[in-house]
Amino acid sequence: MHATLPLLVATDFPALQRRHLETLQVNLGYVCNQSCLHCHVNAGPTRTESMSAETARLVLDYLAASGAATLDLTGGAPELNPHFRMLVRGARALGVRVIDRCNLTVLFEPGQEDLAEFLAGERVQIVASLPCYTPELVDRQRGKGVYATSVAAIRRLNALGYGREATGLAIDLVYNPQGATLPPAQVKLEADYKRILGEEAGIVFNRLLTLANMPIQRFGSTLVSKGQFGAYMALLRSAHSEANVDTVMCRSLVSVDWRGYLYDCDFNQMLGLPLRVAGRPRTHLSQAMGRDLDGNAIEVRDHCYGCTAGQGSSCGGALA
Repeated sequence: MHATLPLLVATDFPALQRRHLETLQVNLGYVCNQSCLHCHVNAGPTRTESMSAETARLVLDYLAASGAATLDLTGGAPELNPHFRMLVRGARALGVRVIDRCNLTVLFEPGQEDLAEFLAGERVQIVASLPCYTPELVDRQRGKGVYATSVAAIRRLNALGYGREATGLAIDLVYNPQGATLPPAQVKLEADYKRILGEEAGIVFNRLLTLANMPIQRFGSTLVSKGQFGAYMALLRSAHSEANVDTVMCRSLVSVDWRGYLYDCDFNQMLGLPLRVAGRPRTHLSQAMGRDLDGNAIEVRDHCYGCTAGQGSSCGGALA
């Protein structure tokens, strides 16, 4: 694995400051039942890092104290953490919206037979990666048979009301490019996804979110191996849109790792760039309880151009 942080340190990306916290994004660990080529977390079946019950309870305490409206659960496969359901129930009891970043195939893992029903019962919003609408390209990026299993999972969720009008159960799909290119226009691609997946797979969903691949961890290392890292960074920088700077997700989101430490975003978490409060080299949930982070400086590096290039990219899809 090639380290990409040394290639990102020198940057002229605009200085950013935090605003009012709206979303607490929590990485429950790197355990996953898949090993995707584009994964910026480098998650997989051999990883063992997983959030403890004590830290999960701290997440709920911080969520209540901060007043954040959304809890965004990610991983790895967040559902494979033994405290996932406790976190979901606790957040919903606080009246907080919960997002589950689901890889879909996890619904068929041992012990997850009732996962779909649990998510529907707690009215959890599902954000699911499906990087293309063709079996060949999905399996190339995510593993053999993943497309068919993903479609079966969406059908199961559709049967529970997900993706159906008036149910309030939302499932959004996530597209990311196969290689070192920017995503196409989100609106047009969403129309193609809905038409083709509806006709050929008989499934429905709410929105398509397009995400740019970040030049870090597994994808960044692949770029270095292929001699494409410099060219990809040049592409991101040349496509930078100043209009996207105002709406990047790090202004209103705090990322928490499986140990409970804070970061400005999930990408900074994977690079080991902590959110700094009161001069600390890094800050734990227990040290940030009740603290207002509004106005705090955001750690920026060259990879931040991945969020502002073209139509922009965030955990909520295109910015423009």
